[in-house]
Amino acid sequence: MPEDWEGYNYVVVEMKVSTSQRFFLGFNTSHGYDEVRIHSYVPGQWNRLAIPVRFFSQPPASAVDMAATYNQPRYTGWINIGGNTGPMTGVDSIGARMRAPIGNQSIEIRNIELAVEDPGDAYLGDKPALDEFGQSNLVDYDGKVHTLKDLQAAWQAEEQEKVSEEELYGYSKYGGYKAHQVKATGFFRTECIDGRWWFVDPEGYLFLSVGVDCVYNSGGGSVRNVERRDGMLKQLPPEKFIRHTDSRDGMVANYDQWNLERRYGEDSFKAAAEMTFKRMDKWGVNTIGNWSDRRLEQMNRKAFTCTMHPAGIAADLMGLGDVYEANFMQELEQSLRRSVEPNRDNPWLIGYFVGNEPVWVGQEQRVCQLILDGRDRAIKTALQQYLTANGDTPEVRKDFVYDSFRRYIEAVKEMQLKLDPNHLNLGYRFGDIHAVKGELLSICSQVFDVISFNCYALAPDKAMMDRVFKESGLPMIIGEFHFGSVDRGQGQSLWQVDSQRERGVAYRYYVENGYSHPALIGTAYFTWNDQDILGRMDGENYNCGCIDVTNRPYREQTEAMMASARQLYAIHAGKEAPYSERPVRARGHDHGPDEW
Repeated sequence: MPEDWEGYNYVVVEMKVSTSQRFFLGFNTSHGYDEVRIHSYVPGQWNRLAIPVRFFSQPPASAVDMAATYNQPRYTGWINIGGNTGPMTGVDSIGARMRAPIGNQSIEIRNIELAVEDPGDAYLGDKPALDEFGQSNLVDYDGKVHTLKDLQAAWQAEEQEKVSEEELYGYSKYGGYKAHQVKATGFFRTECIDGRWWFVDPEGYLFLSVGVDCVYNSGGGSVRNVERRDGMLKQLPPEKFIRHTDSRDGMVANYDQWNLERRYGEDSFKAAAEMTFKRMDKWGVNTIGNWSDRRLEQMNRKAFTCTMHPAGIAADLMGLGDVYEANFMQELEQSLRRSVEPNRDNPWLIGYFVGNEPVWVGQEQRVCQLILDGRDRAIKTALQQYLTANGDTPEVRKDFVYDSFRRYIEAVKEMQLKLDPNHLNLGYRFGDIHAVKGELLSICSQVFDVISFNCYALAPDKAMMDRVFKESGLPMIIGEFHFGSVDRGQGQSLWQVDSQRERGVAYRYYVENGYSHPALIGTAYFTWNDQDILGRMDGENYNCGCIDVTNRPYREQTEAMMASARQLYAIHAGKEAPYSERPVRARGHDHGPDEW
């Protein structure tokens, strides 16, 4: 293989990885070591993965949020980028490593070559990757379904359970704590009582938003690009569960929908929705989190949050809102009339997020350069004029980005209040709250009702939360967190643990220690269902759900959710200590030390 990769666009690797756990693949070059993270969809099987060379040589392309920026879908696996990059010259060696492997694992590589055109991925294994229920066909585990009869028995047992959330958790109609009632306003609001912040539900009961994101009746079984998965599927679902799209997803097969019909019959939504609400009641989940099925939200059975989807957020500006176009306010009003106005009088809605994980935070210099190097438009003219008036320095460029952000969120808040004055503005769900400080956090505190952020960690850092609260004076919501493992043949999530039992331990430790902070008033676990085993639209295939592809709950996870839900009121009130057991070998998703 040549040392200089100039002119080549793909590095093609034939490999077999014994696990679905992520590993790092990199190359030593004249300027250093460049690597990416890889998750294999086909543990224990030979496959060919074509990796674009630009993932090693160039920074990620601009996109609207962090997942769209760093996740790159393929067909026998997926790639997460964002590490060291540079010219692929002087390439003299390859490296592969896996952080904290779960079990005794191996990575075998039998061929590497370069290509100009994409040769495509290829599954070279000797057995299908998915079985007829949408489960991994390449791994075995306790509780795996082998017959429809066994699956139906498990479903029937769950349906026979009787559940009362009021008896289990002392919840009010809206999910507040009946133990403490204050002034009712008919909608959700926030209040600080005896030095501790709470939501207050429409009836005046103190409320902590114990939520889960992406609540749908089923999930985890969608297979995109079936036409590119030769040999990977044991049995296709019936034609009614196959969609032919014109998007990059191609032909899509839905095993989870097939399982719903197996359980409830052809008209499954109503019965499946009843089971969704029953599960929420049983597990103490009082909030339908972001990115959930709007049909479930509008049934007015659980409190919910949602995103406004305001006009102006630009993917080619790393998610920065563009307020400079002449028709911005008109387009903003049109977009919020669609997403905000219909909820105006709905007391079940807690509030709106503005957006998710803007990538420009901490990368203000890069977004300014993208604007200056990009097409002619109003924001480019505004930046040029700003630099001419104030001087072109890194600090001035950052000031421009912050000022643009301030103007954008002020415009969104103004329009929200015009169309819906009844609900809270929950702000941006920042992806890296450590980068949100000083002036930027001050801007947020003047507009938002709550400071929101996604926080993938062993537990929310108390010092971080103390800082955010001290600088903003506002209560906080954690919009995403999770834990997963690899026994189901899926990626282990952004934070990994060794087993399904440890997922439950990790959940309790995270949630209870988080709510011991006086300003944390909401969390949303990501997600309700497992992600698609062969990768969602951006490739992710995490074992992060409360429910698997066969529509069965993860017992260890959901029992932990129940145990925490019973304690959260007392923990947040400062009357009880949080759970103290830590998962034994939890690990994050960072690149780790440079050992090459």
